[in-house]
Formats: sequence, C-alpha cells, structure tokens
Amino acid sequence: MNIKIYNSFSRKKEEVIPIEEGKIKLYTCGPTVYNFAHIGNLRTYIFEDVLKKSMEYIGLKVKHVMNITDVGHLESDSDTGEDKMALGASREKKTVWEIARFYEDEFLKDCQLLNITKPTVICRATEHIGDMINFIKKLEERGFTYIANGNVYFSIEKYPEYSKLANLSMEELEAGGRVEVDPFKKNPLDFVLWFTNSKFSNQIMQWESPWGTGFPGWHIECSAMSMKYLGERIDIHCGGIDHIPVHHTNEIAQSECATGHKWVNYWMHGEFLVMDNGKMSKSSGDFLTISKLIEKGYDPLDYRFFNLQSRYRKQLVFSFESLIDSQKSLKKLKSKIKNIIKNKKIEETIGERKIEKYQTSFAAHISDDLNTANALTVLSEVIKSDELNNAEKMYLIEDFDKVLSLNLTTIEEVDSNVDMDEEYIELLILERNRARMEKNWARADEIRKILLERNVELFDSKEGTTWKPKL
Repeated sequence: MNIKIYNSFSRKKEEVIPIEEGKIKLYTCGPTVYNFAHIGNLRTYIFEDVLKKSMEYIGLKVKHVMNITDVGHLESDSDTGEDKMALGASREKKTVWEIARFYEDEFLKDCQLLNITKPTVICRATEHIGDMINFIKKLEERGFTYIANGNVYFSIEKYPEYSKLANLSMEELEAGGRVEVDPFKKNPLDFVLWFTNSKFSNQIMQWESPWGTGFPGWHIECSAMSMKYLGERIDIHCGGIDHIPVHHTNEIAQSECATGHKWVNYWMHGEFLVMDNGKMSKSSGDFLTISKLIEKGYDPLDYRFFNLQSRYRKQLVFSFESLIDSQKSLKKLKSKIKNIIKNKKIEETIGERKIEKYQTSFAAHISDDLNTANALTVLSEVIKSDELNNAEKMYLIEDFDKVLSLNLTTIEEVDSNVDMDEEYIELLILERNRARMEKNWARADEIRKILLERNVELFDSKEGTTWKPKL
C-alpha cells in the first residue's frame, strides 16, 4: 500500500514515491530551545510522529532527522528582533548554553510523555557550525551571496522561483513577513547567512569564519544539517504552517542554489492550534505546556488523543471543555479494552483473514493524508465487532497502537487502583458540582473524601473538575 499526503508545494494530494525504494528520508524542523514548548508547538510534533509511524506501519523504513536550534534564531524569521537564546538567558539569569541544554531536555521529556518517538538523528546547530560555513562558501562560489556591513546575505533575485512554496507575490511575502527596513539589503526579502556585524555587541555564541567572527543565520542550519545526514535529495520535509512564507521558502532557495537541483519532493505543514482568543504564543508569556496540563489532572495522552481526532491540516481550536471530552472518551475506550483483556481466553486463536480486513481499512485511512479520525473509527469497530474474538481484538488494538501510541493495552497499570466504575465516578463529580453551586461545602468535601478513599484524585480548575487514579 502506498501513502498519499498533501504536498504544500504543489497544493494537492500526492502519492509518495520514495527516492530510494522502500525507504523515506524525513526532515522535520525542531525546537528553538529558549523556553518550554507550548501545546501548540507540540501539535506539530504529534502530526510528524503519526506520519513517521504511518509510513513504518505500511512497511517503509524511515530515517528521521530533526534539528535543535540553539543559536541564530531571532524573534522574527526575517532577521529582526532580539536573539531568542539571549532573551531566555537574560530572563532566567543563566548562560545561553545552560538555557539551551535545559530546554532541549524539557522538550524531549514532553515528547516522551506524548509517546513521540525520538528521531533517528537529533542534531544541534552549535555542533554543526563548520557544515554551515562550508554550505555558505558553496553559495558564495556560485554567486548567490553578497557582503554588506560585514554580513553575508543571500540574494533572492538570483533564484526566480523564490515565492513558489508560499504561492504569494513578492509584495505579499514582504507584507506578510512584516519585513523591517535593512539598509544593507539589496532586496527587503534577502536574508542573512552569516552575521559578523549584528546589533548584539556582546553576542556570546560566536565562531571564526572566512567572513569574520560571528554566528549563522537561522535558515542555513536546516539546509546544512539535513544534507549532512540525508544527502542532497530528501523525500519529505515537515514543519508548522508558519514556516512556509519565510523559513521554508528561504531553505528551498539556498538549498537548490547550492545543489543545482530540486531538494525536497514533498512538503508537509501542520496547522495552528488556536485558543478562543487566537493563536497560542510564547511572546505573551501566558501559554499552556504539558506540565501545566498534568498539574490540572490530565494525562499527556489525553492531549495526544485530542489531536488525533482532527486532521493535521485543519486549524484546531483548543478549550478545556474539548480536552475534558477527549479525556472522558479515552477513558471509556480504555475501559472497553480492559474488559476485552479480562475476557480473553487462552484457547482463542487468531484468524488472519478476519484481522486482515480491519488492518487494510486502518492502513487505508492513515495512508490517506493521515486521516487519524477515521482510523480511530476502525478501532471502535474492532472493539464492538461480533465477528472477532477477544484474542483477535487484542491483536488489532496492539497493532493499531503502533501508530496511535495511546498505550491502549496498558489499562491495568493505569487504573488498577480505582475501586469504582467510571460512570459512578462521573455521577459523584456531578453531584459534587451541584453541591458546590449550592454552597453545600460539607457534601462537596464528603464526596471528595469518598473518592479519595477509593484512590480517585480530583482536580478543580475554572475549566471544570477532572479526575485520575491516585497511584
């Protein structure tokens, strides 16, 4: 079975034809490690994880490379604003190196909590400065750069197809990027490959280069590091939709000018997670992280499940009401699977023809531009099926969970301490909510105590009350 994905470059759904038969070279843009990843950032990494696991499910071997941006990323993608790493260091009174390692570790912990599998290669920008310098030298030798005010710029006029990925005019790209005037640029959309004369007089992260002591621009790192580990031709490159107009557009320009040929065959972009009041942003200082969700009583996999119920190319509106619904749905799903585990008999055998029908259906949905919502419907059909025995159901549930990664068959470890069925817990919570509304604090406290004695822990917030087993 072949997988079809929506290619942002062609703006249509295409069948993936690997450069090398049976193998996929996948590059995904990693985090800038100056702060915690918020749940909007992590939506992109969940979609990329599903992509990789879907391709592996249908038999492809995936080599996945992801960068860690620990230098060179300014607040604006267009070479303006403050240095994100320096901002983080100033905020926390630490060195930029300490900031980078701390937030890299925190990001990887979040990924682990969300069952996002580690890439084959994780490469830090600061450990590949030599590769970036060599890449810039190649562009310089081919006549695509110029030096102004000590900085090395890429000239977009030398690349006629510059605006193809974004499908915008040059004027629209300039307006959309909110490009500030740089008097040293020949074209406002030109971008810096190497800074030797930046506005940061006390820049800590600097390296020697043929153009003087300085540091790389953000865009150059992905091109240099992807080619180091994947070669000059890549099957799929992923990132958030916000990378299209500047970052990925610049990556394509410099990469194809350096190599003289097409660089990436398929571009995939995840849409935004938005709050009721707009896109989540770190600049506001008020954003949701996985650790905050855990503090509020949610399992990180509740959030993964929330994402899987929607298409990655569709903007997803986040609310705690929706997350509570996902939490309840996942608990009900696991409760049904728990019953299958309990009722499974040793003598039950697995009929290959019966399970193949469901596997084919599941594979067809995940191969249709990662339609995880429909794939979950197949899972539900398996659980309810009268034609499958419990051994066959368990086989399929474990098989589907290779992609879904919801720990569907570890229910007993999760809730074995809960001494009450889930429907009754929900009824008690409703009664407690009514008691609180009526200011019957004695009854509300009594219900909390009843649940706690049965190893059920409650979490109250302005979004509502949630619960989880007290382990």
